[in-house]
Amino acid sequence: MNIVEKLAIKALHQVDPERSHALSIMALRAGVVPLVGDVTSERLRTNFCGMDMLNPVGLAAGYDKNAQAVAQLCQAGFGFIEVGAITPRAQPGNPKPRLFRLTDDKAVINRFGFNNEGMEAANARLARRDRRRPVPVGLNLGANKDSDDRAADFAKVLEFCGPNLDFATVNVSSPNTEKLRDLQGADALRGLLKGVQDVRGGLEKYIPIFLKIAPDLSDDELAEIVDVALEVNIDAVIATNTTLSREGLKSAHKSEMGGLSGPPLFEKSTRVLAKLSQLSDGKLPLVGVGGIASAEDAYAKIRAGASVVQLYSALAYHGLSLVEEIARGLDDLLARDGFDHVSDAVGTGREAWL
Repeated sequence: MNIVEKLAIKALHQVDPERSHALSIMALRAGVVPLVGDVTSERLRTNFCGMDMLNPVGLAAGYDKNAQAVAQLCQAGFGFIEVGAITPRAQPGNPKPRLFRLTDDKAVINRFGFNNEGMEAANARLARRDRRRPVPVGLNLGANKDSDDRAADFAKVLEFCGPNLDFATVNVSSPNTEKLRDLQGADALRGLLKGVQDVRGGLEKYIPIFLKIAPDLSDDELAEIVDVALEVNIDAVIATNTTLSREGLKSAHKSEMGGLSGPPLFEKSTRVLAKLSQLSDGKLPLVGVGGIASAEDAYAKIRAGASVVQLYSALAYHGLSLVEEIARGLDDLLARDGFDHVSDAVGTGREAWL
């Protein structure tokens, strides 16, 4: 992180967190944020669920909720990006304030509640993106809070936006929409995923469908999810979303309601990741998310069982230069340990997390 980026982050941290987030999107779109471009190597270049990626470091959903800065984010060093969550109809989300910096913990708590401009606005922007860029773009699918059929909402968003996507994620793990996590139960999940896959079957091209789960699940619940995922042939599982746990926090806002992300989530989410890898005997492709703030963190996720990783909260403290730093550092770590390709390292350290 250079001095300009340090000063910019310091200035943004003097502003309300949600306003700061909006300003960062505006700065990206205005072209005032330096972008590193493509970051890759023979060791990092990978194929995940049929998608060619320059590197395995992706952007998690939540930063660019409304697909406003896709062009810029595709030039920021990421191997893939995920926008959203998007619901069929626009909705304001939960009352403000709903985003909190936990500076002492380098963490974030949010209770946004799927605030977004709706699928029509997002799809219009996705349709305009440059498809020649070698960075897959996916969409996090959500359900309206007041929907009579939340399971149908996921399929509705995919049907509308699918032609302009490279992958889509079924998000049943946000803690900020009441009873949404109930859809992680086996029967509800099976029906929801099959509905989404039926819609996917009607699209002109096959796009991978991912499932994003919570970190606060028991081993029995994780086993159910693996069984359903393998049964319906889901393409991958993203482990994990934010946590409701508040263990070990020091910051003033530690008791705020909502989902916690950042370093305090790292251990919990990585253990879930390793457990999923074990339960599926490595047969279920996994995306590692939660608390990644360094190349060492990304490497730990990969060795625990993830083929690719995503980050978001760390960007608020370290800036976009962190993306290249993690990718380059990951390349060095793989070389240090004698791995010719990132795929060779997947799951090699899983037992340490079980």
